[in-house]
This record gives sequence, C-alpha cells and structure tokens, in this order.
Amino acid sequence: MALDTSIIWRPEDDPLVRPPLEKGDVYRPDILKIVEATIDGMSEDLRNLSLDIHDHPEIKFEEKYAHDAYTGFMEKMGFVVTRNFHLPTAWVATYTHGQGGRVLGINSEVDALPGIGHACGHNLIGIAGVAVACGAKAALQQLGISGKIVLLGTPGEEGGFGKNMLLEKGAYEEMDVCLMCHPAPGPRHSISLSSSLALSRVEVEFRPRFRAHAALSPWEGKNAQDAAVSAYNNIALLRQQIKPTHRVHGIFDKGKDWAVNIIPDNSKMSWYVRAPTTTEAQETTKRVIACFEAAAIATGCSVKIDTLLGCSDIRQNKALGDELADVTRKRYGAIDYEWGIHSASTDFGDITYALPSLHPGFSIPTVPDGGNHTPAFTDAARTEVSHNACLVVSKALTAVGMRVLTDDAFLSKAKETFEEGKISMNSQ
Repeated sequence: MALDTSIIWRPEDDPLVRPPLEKGDVYRPDILKIVEATIDGMSEDLRNLSLDIHDHPEIKFEEKYAHDAYTGFMEKMGFVVTRNFHLPTAWVATYTHGQGGRVLGINSEVDALPGIGHACGHNLIGIAGVAVACGAKAALQQLGISGKIVLLGTPGEEGGFGKNMLLEKGAYEEMDVCLMCHPAPGPRHSISLSSSLALSRVEVEFRPRFRAHAALSPWEGKNAQDAAVSAYNNIALLRQQIKPTHRVHGIFDKGKDWAVNIIPDNSKMSWYVRAPTTTEAQETTKRVIACFEAAAIATGCSVKIDTLLGCSDIRQNKALGDELADVTRKRYGAIDYEWGIHSASTDFGDITYALPSLHPGFSIPTVPDGGNHTPAFTDAARTEVSHNACLVVSKALTAVGMRVLTDDAFLSKAKETFEEGKISMNSQ
C-alpha cells in the first residue's frame, strides 16, 4: 500500500492506526527481539532524560547541563565515558564486547535554539542515540557478539557545525558506519529517507572610509547601512531567478557605534545559501556574492566577504537505507522519501560524505504551521506520542547497526554503495 504523503500527522489523529505491514521476517529476529525488549524496558528512563534535556535548553556550545546529564546516564548504563571530547561540551560513550569485530558509530545531538528551546527536537535525537547504543549493547552481551559501540555526543548543530569540527579532529575515524535520526512533520508512523540541503555561509562587512553628520554634511560620508540594504534588495531580486529548490536568507547584524545623526560607517550581514547539492550551493553562492559586490560599488563602500564553514547535503547510504526500509515496513510502519528534513540542512551531511552513514527522519504529530524551528514544535517534541515514535525509529536503527556488526557481506555492500556514491557525486 502506497504511503499517503498528503496527510501530515496531527495531534488529534489516532496514533494507533498504522499502515499494513509487509509479510516476511527481518534479518536476525533473535537480535531484534532483544533490542525491542531492551528499548521498551528503558522507555521511562529515556523519557525522563528527554524531558530533563527539554526543560534545560542550551544553545550551541553551551550545552553543559546536557553534557553532564548524558554522560552520567551512559556511565550508569555500563559505558566508558570520555567527557569534553575534543570540544568542551562534546562527549563519547563506548562499549566493547569480545575481541575484534566492527565499530558501530551513533550520534546524539544536544543543543537547542535561541529563544524557542528544543524546537528541532534534539531532546529526542539525543535519547534516540542512547537507545540505539543500549539496544546494541544488550544484543552484543546476550548473544556473545564481538564489536564496539561508539556513541558521540555532538554539540552545536544549530549554526555551530560541531560535527564538522569533530570530524576534522578525528572523532569519526574508527567508525565503520554512523547512524542518527531526526524528528520532523510527516505522515503517521512513517520514517523518512529524504536528503537535505547543502549549506554555504557568508559573512559580509561594509566599511566606507568616512563618517559624517547625517544632516549637516551627509555628502562627506559613505553609508554602510545603505550598502547592506542595497545588498538585501539585490538578493530579493536574485531570488526570482534561482531554482525553487534553492534558498537564500540572511540577517543584518547590529553595527558598531550606530546613531541616528551619524551616517553609519560600518555594517555587517550574515547569509545562508542552500541547495540540493554542495555543487549547486557553491554556484548560487557566487551569484549571491556578486550582489554584495554590486552594493559596495553603488554606495562607494569597501566590502569584506568571508565564505565560512558550511555543510553538505545528506547522502543516505543505499544499503543501510534499504535495510532500514525493510525492517520498518515489516515491523513498524511506512517509509517515505519526501518528508523528513529535506528542505533544511545539517552538519551530519559532511559525515555522510566521510563514511557510510544513515540519517532517517521520523514523523511526530504537529499542529498546522508547527514544523521544525517553531514554538509549536518545541511543544510537540515533549509529547508522549513523539517519545513513542522516537523509540520506534531507534529500534529500526539498532537493527541496521546490528546487521553491520554481524553480517560481513552487508557491511561490504554498505561500503561499496558509499564508494559508488562518491563516484556519482564527482561526476556531476
């Protein structure tokens, strides 16, 4: 039965109504039975952890409370924990069973948004990583499987690009694969394998040579605020000629020593450029930069343009994604390829370019116009229904991770599709 993607899961919908499941069994039902029992048994503790994090939102790189809450929890679960791992609020929890084996990497995001808290549901992402790690640990122990689990607590996803920093510092080097998930609006009981948008960041500063009295002798100055306004309007015109899949948006940063009766001699702007692929984002960024340069010429200002660290689009690993889809359709619900965070961006995109990785979205019930980065989504991220949806995707992800740890041919296939994806991207 095809998924009806015209219907977004609303709070008033019956959460028990599920799409029909496919017949057939999953890989290693004995493993999944242990995973499901473990995660279900942890449900109350995981919910308490989620609500605790939700009640103490912290913005990028200030996640001290979350750092301590997660590391303390993971120590109680029998993991070896390293605090302040490469970054002050990053952490890693590891568990090794037996000799040799492969390494399953998992990510837990920890930060919130300024002013609206966990409006992207990172409290759910955080406990999902914990659930996957603990479910896999139980399976390794009870079935005598050799392998290592690495749960990485990643700060600063919201505009800080913390995973990129951790990647550069070698935090992902030993992982064979890396898994995580993300909540978003979507049809009931669906898990999404959509991609995301690549993102380029641009910081702009206009600086004329002279200040002047705004009424007495305005001709003696050059107006940096006018340059910023002109640049903003240039980009507003450019938007008509870029693809509908691309996004350009920015803000004015408050200038230094501004006063109404002085012509501003400085102004700053911050911009994001997004597109379905990294190549397209870079191409559109060149056109955006031309808007800044034109504004500088028109107002007689100098301009400094810095292109900063951004992130790539998500490259979902096909082998890992196909396994997730198989488990989901047979045990939990439906798979879609349209919802998730397809029009947003994440620093996990760069992880998917570095090693075989998977980043499914999972739907939670939201009110109309109450998607990610709204106060309504903050509320949605703490409901019991959303918690239960988080546990479902955690079980499915753990099943994928356990296949990586126990099936040589499957891991080889994941690595093959990763290399094939690199060749495909390089040929664009």
